Amino acid sequence: MQELLKQSFQLDKIRKDFPILEREINGKKLVYLDNGATAQKPKVLLDRLQSYYDQENANIHRGVHTLSQEATSAYEEARSKIQKFINAKHLEEVIFTSGTTDGINLIANSFAQVNLNQGDEVLISAMEHHSNIVPWQMVCEQKGAILKVIPVNDQGEIDYEEFESLLSDRTKILSITHISNTLGTINPIESMISLAHSKNVMVLVDGAQAAPHMRIDMQALNADFYVFSMHKVFGPTGVGVLYGKKELLESLPPYQGGGDMIKTVSFEKTTYNELPHKFEAGTPNIAGGIGCSSVIDYLEELDWEAIAEHESDLLEYASDRLKEINGLKIIGEAEKKASVISFIIEGVHAYDIGVLIDKMGIAVRTGHHCTQPLMDRFGIEGTIRASFAFYNTKEEVDLLVNAVERARNMLV
Repeated sequence: MQELLKQSFQLDKIRKDFPILEREINGKKLVYLDNGATAQKPKVLLDRLQSYYDQENANIHRGVHTLSQEATSAYEEARSKIQKFINAKHLEEVIFTSGTTDGINLIANSFAQVNLNQGDEVLISAMEHHSNIVPWQMVCEQKGAILKVIPVNDQGEIDYEEFESLLSDRTKILSITHISNTLGTINPIESMISLAHSKNVMVLVDGAQAAPHMRIDMQALNADFYVFSMHKVFGPTGVGVLYGKKELLESLPPYQGGGDMIKTVSFEKTTYNELPHKFEAGTPNIAGGIGCSSVIDYLEELDWEAIAEHESDLLEYASDRLKEINGLKIIGEAEKKASVISFIIEGVHAYDIGVLIDKMGIAVRTGHHCTQPLMDRFGIEGTIRASFAFYNTKEEVDLLVNAVERARNMLV
């Protein structure tokens, strides 16, 4: 299997596609292990962004002149490529947003307007990112609805029995992360979606951490809504994707008003545009949207089975190596995990480790990772998080381990 992996997954070649990986930090070769926050960008994206601003810069959907027509065509081509990439049934099921947070806020607010009433329930989990907690708290407060939380066990996994018991006749929507940004836990969303649907509960999935690590198939998954950010999928910042089933999106009111989301406007009455434009008010991140085309083309050329195996090997290797460090404890050891490791070191503040290993060229994330309730669940203030992408190597894992051990010895 390892020989097949080497043939189908040329790591050295892939690393050359990402110019920033050649950078030095404090005189050391950059070891970038903060992919859970944002992934690095391939040169094909950088070149496409430059060419747009050099040769095509214009607003879209509104102009009859050549530049506007070219930009519009390129922007809509990106939507079509994303549709195929996630296997959405209809093109208009792909809504461009500014990111995962924007997509969740859009659904929370539009859904609440027509589906949430006094005493209704919204179900989330204890491992959610703040962006999948706060919007639901806000609309529940506005509507007099109740936010219910699925607990997680000591391994960082969903308590499935509690999930089943929390689903009730009053539950209107389940909003759940596909992969925990802090723990790397891969949730059993297929069965969760199926069970929720059997009780007429809609499902939104936060796929921000899943989209970079696995192929996602909207028709197979059958989620009602799915959101992710392109900057975590090696794409530009400021661009996100909201997938929604066509009939559901058509039934929801628009989230924002403005240009491009309307058919007609008068002081007496406004009529709204068709999908997907109904949810895309104002001038979008045009360059970013167009840049997504080049990223999707790049990703489609990769062997995703080989990527999954490579990242699994990295996770196992890094977990074993980190456990060799005295006083180190990994937080979240679910049976099914993506390539994310959160850990603490007894008697040492996570921030101090992060600062010291940065001096050695190692980039990780420290803190609560926008999951403060999850930190409370484990009785800690924060963790050190190393999150891997397909361009990371075992040699980089060794550098991480050596740096963490050195930093620990300086602080203890």
